[in-house]
Amino acid sequence: MLFNSIDFVVFLPIVFLLYWFVVNKNLRLQNFLLLVASYVFYGWWDWRFLSLIAFSTLVDYTLGVLLGKEEKEGKRKLYLWTSIIINLGFLGFFKYYNFFVESFVDAFTFFGQEIQVGTLNIILPVGISFYTFQTLSYTIDVYKRNLEPTKKFIAFAAFVSFFPQLVAGPIERATNLLPQFYVNRNFTYDNAVNGMRQILWGLFKKIVIADNCAKYANIIFNNSDDYSGSTLLLGALFFTFQIYGDFSGYSDIAIGTSRLFGFELKQNFAFPYFSRDIAEFWRRWHISLSTWFRDYLYIPLGGSKGGTSMKIRNTFIIFLVSGFWHGANWTFVVWGFLNALYFLPLLLLKRNRVNTNVVAEGKVFANVKELSQMFITFLITVLAWVFFRADSVTHAFSYLGGIFNSNLFSFPEIFPKEVLVLILFFMMIEWFGRATQFALENITQQHRAVRWAFYIGIIVLMFVYTGEEQEFIYFQF
Repeated sequence: MLFNSIDFVVFLPIVFLLYWFVVNKNLRLQNFLLLVASYVFYGWWDWRFLSLIAFSTLVDYTLGVLLGKEEKEGKRKLYLWTSIIINLGFLGFFKYYNFFVESFVDAFTFFGQEIQVGTLNIILPVGISFYTFQTLSYTIDVYKRNLEPTKKFIAFAAFVSFFPQLVAGPIERATNLLPQFYVNRNFTYDNAVNGMRQILWGLFKKIVIADNCAKYANIIFNNSDDYSGSTLLLGALFFTFQIYGDFSGYSDIAIGTSRLFGFELKQNFAFPYFSRDIAEFWRRWHISLSTWFRDYLYIPLGGSKGGTSMKIRNTFIIFLVSGFWHGANWTFVVWGFLNALYFLPLLLLKRNRVNTNVVAEGKVFANVKELSQMFITFLITVLAWVFFRADSVTHAFSYLGGIFNSNLFSFPEIFPKEVLVLILFFMMIEWFGRATQFALENITQQHRAVRWAFYIGIIVLMFVYTGEEQEFIYFQF
């Protein structure tokens, strides 16, 4: 079920009314309703994959209980590794089996040895990378004694399958989200309105920005040999805003929807395209995944505390794994490698924590230095996204070669003025809201008439610029 679909427009009010007006006085029934609603939401794509979520839930719940009872370190490690192997085993099979088989065959072919190994017709379950990491965080935190194992199965099952963020994040930590299922949630008008405001902005990002940018990004990337360098650069720019509007839009809708039910999710995007260096970008982009890898992989490996060689090793590991998490294609691995190269000089020069505040904090405009830093960071990010979007590594290099051509400064063959104006408007709103959790959070400071005029304007733009219904990009991950 898509957030930007009629199905969800019908589904959400029904669940909301049942939640607050029918089972509102019974916490267990509220959790059970959310569990059922979440399974309906996920099963809308393919009910067969509900068994995977159910099995993962049962495994990690059971192992959590066993970890809570066990004091011997050997057995505790056994339980932990059981969870890791089962969860990553499912993820590896469904997402990476064919990739490894094809890479294995290609490697032998490269050395002149033809072998025949069959691939499987595997359907990738929607959101498997997200809920796998969410359940793993629970088991790891229980193992580390950062979290008490739950004995409330319904609450735990609802936490694993919580429909607003089930299929594309944010990847919530058990330490943050699970305890919220234990306590009574009270409806507050202000929280609900704020949630609706964030949903509205998320839908605008998806329908107006992402989907309209996708139209031109797809045309240009799919026919990249036919266009000039200026058009290819514009295509990369369109994809840059497509993926941001698509993914951060989903996160906004998820966080806003959660607020309607009395839950608070972590911020997942903090205006990353206003970053002044690549380290700041990665503190602001897909925060729930970046911090997951930091806490459960980077720090256990030693983080940045060791010598230079260890810092370099850990940096490449974290970015390569992050790239590989996104998909079974060498393009994602190269994308991760490129970001590691971007990040490494900052780490070695101990400048990766320089820009931790909001850019131009307390000011209307950035200064020349900040503008140049943002431009350079944005530019190298755009170039890296080419690998993320390209069909293959060869295609990515061909695309980049086409950009840096003698016709780079010619007028683009494709130049949709309306879409570019919409992007400019979008970034202007984002800029003025950059110090908040989402761009419209402080709109309450405006006069009521101004607020409603803005809301109506956003809704009109969504109707005017709505196109063919498209799935969110990160569903494939």
